[in-house]
Amino acid sequence: MNNSILDNSSPGWQFWIDRGGTFTDVIGKSPEGKIIVHKLLSENPEQYPDAPIQGIRNILGISKDEPIPTSNIEVVKMGTTVATNALLERKGDRVVLAITQGFKDALRIGYQNRPDIFALQIVLPEMLYEEVVEIEERYTATGEELLPVNQQQARQDLQAAFDRGIRSCAIVFMHSYSYPQHELTVAAIAKEIGFTQISVSHQVSPLIKLVSRGDTTVVDAYLSPILRRYVNQVRGYLFGDNVAERRGDWETGRLGDGETGRWGYREDRGDEEGYVTQLMFMQSNGGLVDANIFRGKDSILSGPAGGIVGAVKTCEMAGIKKIISFDMGGTSTDVSHYAGEYERRFETEVAGVRLRSPMMSIHTVAAGGSSILHFDGSRYLVGPDSAGANPGAACYGRGGALTITDCNVMVGKLQPEFFPKVFGKNADQPLDKQIVIEKFHQLASQINHSKSPEEIASGFLAIAVNNMANAIKKISLQRGYDVAEYTLCCFGGAGGQHACLIADALGMKQIFIHPYAGVLSAYGIGLAEVIVIKEKSVEKLLDNDSFLTIKSLFSELVILAQQELKKQSHSERLEPKIIYKVHLKYQGTDFSLIVDFDDIETMKRQFEDLHRQRYGFIVEKDLIIETVSVELICPTYEPMQMQQYQTQAINSEVKPITKVKMYTADSWQDAEVYQREEVPIGSIIGSPAIIVEPIGTNIIELGWQATISEQNNLILQRVD
Repeated sequence: MNNSILDNSSPGWQFWIDRGGTFTDVIGKSPEGKIIVHKLLSENPEQYPDAPIQGIRNILGISKDEPIPTSNIEVVKMGTTVATNALLERKGDRVVLAITQGFKDALRIGYQNRPDIFALQIVLPEMLYEEVVEIEERYTATGEELLPVNQQQARQDLQAAFDRGIRSCAIVFMHSYSYPQHELTVAAIAKEIGFTQISVSHQVSPLIKLVSRGDTTVVDAYLSPILRRYVNQVRGYLFGDNVAERRGDWETGRLGDGETGRWGYREDRGDEEGYVTQLMFMQSNGGLVDANIFRGKDSILSGPAGGIVGAVKTCEMAGIKKIISFDMGGTSTDVSHYAGEYERRFETEVAGVRLRSPMMSIHTVAAGGSSILHFDGSRYLVGPDSAGANPGAACYGRGGALTITDCNVMVGKLQPEFFPKVFGKNADQPLDKQIVIEKFHQLASQINHSKSPEEIASGFLAIAVNNMANAIKKISLQRGYDVAEYTLCCFGGAGGQHACLIADALGMKQIFIHPYAGVLSAYGIGLAEVIVIKEKSVEKLLDNDSFLTIKSLFSELVILAQQELKKQSHSERLEPKIIYKVHLKYQGTDFSLIVDFDDIETMKRQFEDLHRQRYGFIVEKDLIIETVSVELICPTYEPMQMQQYQTQAINSEVKPITKVKMYTADSWQDAEVYQREEVPIGSIIGSPAIIVEPIGTNIIELGWQATISEQNNLILQRVD
């Protein structure tokens, strides 16, 4: 574990947790402001049943048999991949779709997109719903009721689905984004029948377009029960099995004494108010939300979103305004672009499912430290399959296949003596370098190209670097941004090992690595705000009349957002910031661009600037207001500067702790090894070098040099 002090205190412990595919990162902040960092395997069934809870136990220093002292814990903030994995593996709840009569196959037909235009065999994605119930009802686009709801038929068909064991219901009717009465009627029937999850499209995604609105509603019905069960499991680990008796209705977030909106546990102390441990989760849009209102549709990018928030917050403190964030973990790599405000996508496709919900604009590639190496007889291939945490990389000693992590062990960039000793039956053994050498010799014999094991490992690394660099090009160069003007903000457990190689592949000159880079997603979850986003479809020409309409809509959306924010305790502490956005598009087109709400001419200029940057041209056409949205932002934690405990003078000579052999630039080099916490501020480290820390390893490749800034950040710069 790694300790440091922040000049910021709180009434109780805070825990910020990111559960990834391979490692779980846990940051504990004590009431005195001390930051404690802990990293453990996400799956280690011989040692513990749940990694986040075990991380809390380890930081507090309590055994697995002792109860967790929740009376001393203020808040637990988490990012989770539970819903994402359920979607990828198709392990959500059984769902019945209730849709307007005549549109039974609308979601199956979709938009008839052909992403691979030359594919001879079209593989349609598997539908998430198990059954479809057609409801006799219909509104026109102008709100005229053509057919009232046939309530008897709706009840009969939904009851039949319920009797077959289905407990989740998704309700999607034509034009319900503006006229929701029929959906509310059927939702009431479903509730009477006993469905435990009822997702209604005008609440889940109140926007035009039946298909994407319907898909989003189905995803919500499919994943929300999984999330509820996971939240219940975490709550059980935190508070013990008897907590349900003290809490009342956990599904609505209602405490035993009738208070709502605080997901936690109040101790029974008579008239004295006990302490409440609040449980919060990271949403795909980059904001925190109380566990009692965490929805499936908002959970897909729960973990990666925390990384972007952490990257932005820490870079802004260092005075860096334009960044490419590069988050390389064990299973995948996430990249994103930032130039003054978070970029979000309001319509996207994840695992073959269309989603219309605000989420961070993140591009993910299946290249992480645990990505498995393959040789197909003629080519080196990296991934997309991952060894995960169990069995993990070959060097973990559990019989796993060779991975990117093993490549770095083979070329000397990962030194077992400086890597966390969390392996073996007792979780106290180092990486197994010998098994890596043996397996690479076996692979060299299989390849039979007279290449040495280190050359083969270096070749696989080059392929992984190319895959990750191409991902960055997609969110930067292909959208009109010159990455040479940006800083590469590198984080994640494996990020520092590849940062220089990635920057070289892209022509970037500067790299930023925060002291908590190895756990920056967890750190970002701790720094994130509570965010509420509300949207409304408009579909009107941008003119003076519609301008007055959207001003009125903004007022309505702000009221709705404030009502939701009041359910969350942090709204009582700080005044929220409100951001107004307008989604504009050319008349006759389908794709909109997002501008700040302002006068008509200013919004037109913003749109034209964005359109010219994205597409290279503008046209003389009327503009359509597609959607308006408001975003309420309420801070939960203000980061303070780290206090330094280094006694060395600035720019004093720094000595390496050892020298090792490292294979880079097609040859073995002598690389000096430094402990980051022992390197004084202002120090300059040449290349090649390895800077190790408890939560990560940073490689200084040839042609780069490292400097420790006044804020204790590691800044790498190209020097040739």
